[in-house]
Amino acid sequence: MPCLIIEDEQANVNRLIRLLQSLRPNHQILAVLGTVSESVAWLKTQPKPPLIFMDIRLADGICFDIFSQVPVSSPIIFTTAYDEYLMMAFKVTSIDYLLKPIDADELAQALDKFDQLHPTQPTTDSATLYAEFLALYQKQMKPSRQRFLLPYRDGYTTLLVEDIEFFFSEAKLTFAHTKSGDKSMIPHTLEELEIDLNPQHFFRANRQYIIHVGSIRSIHNYFNGKLKVQIGTYEPLDIIISKDKAPAFKHWLNQ
Repeated sequence: MPCLIIEDEQANVNRLIRLLQSLRPNHQILAVLGTVSESVAWLKTQPKPPLIFMDIRLADGICFDIFSQVPVSSPIIFTTAYDEYLMMAFKVTSIDYLLKPIDADELAQALDKFDQLHPTQPTTDSATLYAEFLALYQKQMKPSRQRFLLPYRDGYTTLLVEDIEFFFSEAKLTFAHTKSGDKSMIPHTLEELEIDLNPQHFFRANRQYIIHVGSIRSIHNYFNGKLKVQIGTYEPLDIIISKDKAPAFKHWLNQ
C-alpha cells in the first residue's frame, strides 16, 4: 500500500522506513517530504495517499499549516516527540500518535488500527482540523506569550501582546505593529510567533502577516475565492487571504 512520509529528520525517516519494511513489506513509500511548502505542493498535485505519516515540527513550521493550505482527507499517523497528554487530545482526529523514537510494537499497533478503520475512517474538514489542532497544540505545549522584552536605548522595555494589532515580516525581519501605531522589531520569526501566540486571538493570514482579531476593520470577498481583509487602527492596510486559507480564517472568526 502506498504511504507518504512528512518528516524533516533523516534519522527518523530511516528508522520509520526500516520498521515499515520489516512490518509491512508491501507498503510503498510515495515520497519523503521535509517541509510545509513541499508537502502542500505535493498534496496539491498528487492523488490522495491512502496513509500519511506526519511529524508535527517541520523544517519551515508546524504541520498544521498544511491543513490551512490544502485539503487533507487521508488518514494520518503522527510521529512526534511530544508528550502523551497532547497525543490523547488529538487521537479523535487521527489514526494514532507515535512518540519518537518510534517503537516497533507501537507502529505495528497503529498499522493494525489503520487496517481496522480503513476505509471507513471518518474524515473532518481540513480547515476545522487546522484550527482544532493548532489550538490544542498551543494550549497543551505551554502558556501563550504575554509580552516581549525588547532593547530600548541603554536598557530594555516590555511590549505587551495585548497591545499588538499585527505582526509582519519585511526584509527578513519581523515587526510588531501596535494599537498606537508604533512599530517594534521582534527577534522571532513569524513561524515561531505562530506557535507562541494565543490562537484564539491571532491568525497567520499569509506568509507576511499574523493578525489580531481586534485589528480587523472589514472583510470582503475577493476574486477566485480569496478574501480581502482591512486591518489596523492607524493607516489601515489591506491584506489578502488565499482561497485555500479562507475556510480556516472564517472558522477562526466564527468561534
